[in-house]
Amino acid sequence: MESVWMSLSDQLPGIRRYARRISRDQADADDLVQECLTRALSRRHVWGEVRDVRAYLFAMLRHTHVDLAFRNRADVVMSSLEEVAIDLPCGPTQQQALLLRDLGRSLAALSSERRLVLLLVGLEGMSYREVADAIGVPIGTVMSRLARARDTLRQLMLDGDPCICPSEGRMAS
Repeated sequence: MESVWMSLSDQLPGIRRYARRISRDQADADDLVQECLTRALSRRHVWGEVRDVRAYLFAMLRHTHVDLAFRNRADVVMSSLEEVAIDLPCGPTQQQALLLRDLGRSLAALSSERRLVLLLVGLEGMSYREVADAIGVPIGTVMSRLARARDTLRQLMLDGDPCICPSEGRMAS
């Protein structure tokens, strides 16, 4: 049990980050992490079969999020990007804030499958194999979704609608 707890505690920062991103609310993210860890600890009997603790926990977090969203779908309230607080170590300049806003809008414009793969690889640093195991698809599908997500994101950020990306805030290639 001690080694299971150590494995869980090592993965906690990544799980929290991912939960905050997919739930879009700090309180919901905390509830999601708690529910995920409760489920993980209640399934101690399968820990011997787990090859990759990180992929297992991320998959469990995703499944928990889907389960809770399905259960509470009538109560879902979407918040706008303007209401979401950006937690940065220092105050951004106005241009940086606009680029971050545009990036958030562009990420939101991606399909959920592509956004999920992009976040797991780009934000969490997971390998293609870990992502494939976590979401239950072939590695080729992960690679395809990631390539398409990057292309779409690049297109939205560079050539997107002026309402999404002002010309002064375009990112360098």
